[in-house]
Amino acid sequence: MTALAEALGYASDDALLIISCDELGVSWAHNAGVFGALREGMATAAGLVVPAPWSREAAARYRGEDVGVHLTLNAEYDLYRWGPTTHCPSLLDGDGGFPRTLDDLWDHADTEEVRRECRAQIERAIYWGFDISHLSAHLGALDLRPEFFDVALDLAIEFRLPLRMPPASVERQAGFPFRSLAAEQGVISPDHVIRVNRTSSARRVLERLLGEIRPGVTEVVLRPAVDSPELRAIAPDWPARVDDHDLALDGASLRALGRRVGLTTIGYRVLRDLQRSRT
Repeated sequence: MTALAEALGYASDDALLIISCDELGVSWAHNAGVFGALREGMATAAGLVVPAPWSREAAARYRGEDVGVHLTLNAEYDLYRWGPTTHCPSLLDGDGGFPRTLDDLWDHADTEEVRRECRAQIERAIYWGFDISHLSAHLGALDLRPEFFDVALDLAIEFRLPLRMPPASVERQAGFPFRSLAAEQGVISPDHVIRVNRTSSARRVLERLLGEIRPGVTEVVLRPAVDSPELRAIAPDWPARVDDHDLALDGASLRALGRRVGLTTIGYRVLRDLQRSRT
C-alpha cells in the first residue's frame, strides 16, 4: 500500500494522513464544527451532504476549503428529515424523505434513480461554487453493493474525482473487488480508512490509531459539531460529535504525535490532481 504515496512524490515508507470531516450541511452545529475544524484545527478535508437542510448555508460560508460531496441516499435521524433533490420515488420512505436504514434503501432503490440523484448532488455543489475534491458515500450506502458501487465509480470517472472506498479487507465481505475495479479505471482512493468507533474519548482512540498507522495514505474520518440545543435534539450521539469537534480544534498534541511517528498531513486535492494528471 505504498504506490500511492510514491506517486504523490513521497518515499515508500512515508505515512500520509487525511483528516476529514463528514456531514457538512446537516445542521448549523455541523457547519460551525466542520468549518472550525478546517480553518482553526487539524482537519484537511470535508464532505458536503447536499440534500441536507443546512447545505446552502454551508455553501454561503465556503472559502475554498478542501470539500468533496458526501453522496447521500439516507436520512437516518428519527425526527430530522431530508429527501432527494430530484424526482426519485424509489428513494422515498413513508415520511417523504430518504430511507432511514441502508436495508430499506437497498431493498427499494432503483439504480437509475440513484444515479440521477447522485449526479444532481454533485452538479448542485458545483453550481454553488464548491471546488469539489472527492466523492464519498453517506453511511457507506454506495460501497458494498455492486450495483450501487457502479454508480459511484461511474461518477468518479465522469467528474475525474477520487472516491473514498473501504479498505481492501472488506472486499471479501462485499463479494466483489471494488478496489481493483476502481484502479482499472484510474480512480484513486486512500489506502486505509479509519472511522473512530469508540467507547472512550476520541483523543485517546485517535492517539492509539496514529501510533499504529501504516505506510501509504490513511484517511481518518471525524464528524465534528458544536454543542447546541439543536444538535442535542437531532443526534442521539451528540456527545461523540462534540468530542470530535473539541479534538479537531485542539490538535497540537496530535500534530506533535504525528511528527514523532513521521506522519505528513495532506488533503484530497493532491489525490484529485494526481488522478487528473493521469487521464
